[in-house]
Amino acid sequence: MRIGIVCHPTYGGSGVMATELGNFLAKKGHVIHVISHSMPVRLNPFHGNINFHEVYIDPYPLFHHQPYEVALASAIVETVKREKLDVLHVHYAIPHAYAAYMATQILKDQNIIIPFITTLHGTDITLVGKNPAYKPAVSFSINHSSYVTAVSESLKKDTEDLFDVKNLIEVIPNFVNLKGYDRKTKDKRQYFAKDNETIFCHVSNFRPVKRVLDVIKVFKKVQDQRNSILIMVGDGPDRNIAEKLSRDLGIWDKVIFRGKTYDVQSMLGISDIFLLPSSTESFGLSALEAMASHVPVIASNVGGLSEVVDHNKNGFLENIGDVESMAEDALSLIDSKEKMINFSKSAREKAESFSMNEISQRYLELYQKLIDEK
Repeated sequence: MRIGIVCHPTYGGSGVMATELGNFLAKKGHVIHVISHSMPVRLNPFHGNINFHEVYIDPYPLFHHQPYEVALASAIVETVKREKLDVLHVHYAIPHAYAAYMATQILKDQNIIIPFITTLHGTDITLVGKNPAYKPAVSFSINHSSYVTAVSESLKKDTEDLFDVKNLIEVIPNFVNLKGYDRKTKDKRQYFAKDNETIFCHVSNFRPVKRVLDVIKVFKKVQDQRNSILIMVGDGPDRNIAEKLSRDLGIWDKVIFRGKTYDVQSMLGISDIFLLPSSTESFGLSALEAMASHVPVIASNVGGLSEVVDHNKNGFLENIGDVESMAEDALSLIDSKEKMINFSKSAREKAESFSMNEISQRYLELYQKLIDEK
């Protein structure tokens, strides 16, 4: 198949899942064309079946905000025509589903029919999508997609509650390529921590919804009692305030801000506990990746996280903002080697139920169904 993927290029779950799906399908022999405004962080540019198309926006001074949706729709049209794509898969409703619909209408006018799947990932519905300024466009895009999927039962319910949905929404969960995640050797770990130190990790795009200040606060409470290191992977608007809080709390020398890195697997592979105290998570892909690396997760009990993390088995789920309980959970793992081993083993076992092999096949079957129905 010749598959077009439209996604955000960032560390957010939608961009990561979209590009990992593209990488995997390319290895299976399918030809992948990724369309975005910059190279996605996880995309493998060295595989012969992967092609990247950058959406170019001319900075014309008339526009206070550049019309990205128009540029994206035009890029989709040109890519479909030039590369003879069979199907489009757009990730994140805004602006991708809306732009994809515009593109299909332009193509239809030229007697070219192409189906497009919209995968909903979370904040495109629960934060951005329900904003009155965007809600009609999001609702329209969902109902005019050829097919709609959501990454969790929680997100499906939220979407049906928030919008007048006429399309069937199928839940196809996020996935993880298990081959890329494992425990790393001691020689990698020694660059970050001493033998008697526990390594905590957090990976995100550092937006307010991720509550990175809670990550720092939980770590501070643990560090006051047990020698620990915190690795913060990613970047975003809340990085500066997180750095300031770590200085104000006197733990600056124990917190390592790694910024954007392509090697998230190595960071997770040397970690002992993963922190994800978000105010909303429709799935929690970073939690799943941590679990694939045998790392227990301490997170907020929100959205689809309970579909990934089993409380008191491979991690802990606490109320939003309850940094005290989260710190106590972490200490309970640090202080019991047997508990840490059991939680780590269970984390990996749960991750194996989200295997990329099985879930990518569901997408391939959906692509083929839509192609056959054209």
